[in-house]
Amino acid sequence: MSYVFLAGAILFEVIGTMVLPLSENFSKPLPSIVSIVAYVSSFYLLTFALDSIHIAIVYATWSGLGIFLISILGYLIYGQALQWQSMLGLCFIVVGVMLVNSFATIK
Repeated sequence: MSYVFLAGAILFEVIGTMVLPLSENFSKPLPSIVSIVAYVSSFYLLTFALDSIHIAIVYATWSGLGIFLISILGYLIYGQALQWQSMLGLCFIVVGVMLVNSFATIK
């Protein structure tokens, strides 16, 4: 169940980050509220993931997959460029997250 909470935390973190540019430095109320609620929800769900997964594993997975998803969505939604070197680095992040999790032990 902890990995479900971790997946939810990643999802909310990605939502918060993707909406952040729309807030225009927190001058737009709706995107600002969505971003804040998403970040708070992400951290809340992280606390449940930490109940049975070590903090290093949680943080590596949360940050690594967050970076990967935000980079891909930034390309798809905001038209931000991704060079082949960046894509290779993103693949390394995914492989690293998979390695870290495959050797992780539950508390």
